[in-house]
Amino acid sequence: MSKTYETVGNLKVGSFVIIDNEPCRVIDVSKAKTGKHGSAKATITAIGLISKSKKVLVAPVDAQVEIPIVEKRIGRVIADLGEKIQVMDIETFDVFEVPKDTIDESIRDKMTPDQEIEYWQVMNTRIIVRPR
Repeated sequence: MSKTYETVGNLKVGSFVIIDNEPCRVIDVSKAKTGKHGSAKATITAIGLISKSKKVLVAPVDAQVEIPIVEKRIGRVIADLGEKIQVMDIETFDVFEVPKDTIDESIRDKMTPDQEIEYWQVMNTRIIVRPR
């Protein structure tokens, strides 16, 4: 898995974090002050990139969390295989298939063969983000 580490206190809205072994995009960060006997806590609310589910992480501000390395790449749709879409990377010419159920419906309707798309490679998973 491709990941790095960062402290919870340095996370910002829009950054990425791994919660429950799923890469997520941070949508809200709130920090509580230190108590009489303890450290400040942060509540991180994030949306999963793959499952689109809401996830919450509560941890001390100085705790280390895993950050996924997101590779943003460009590909071309080769074929619609029914339940999957076949895509070729523009730079490396690698051909791979992406299940249609992982693609957002608004993007899925606009995709046609021979169209360029932007996809992210995160933790050995490819996610189609938008058409170009």
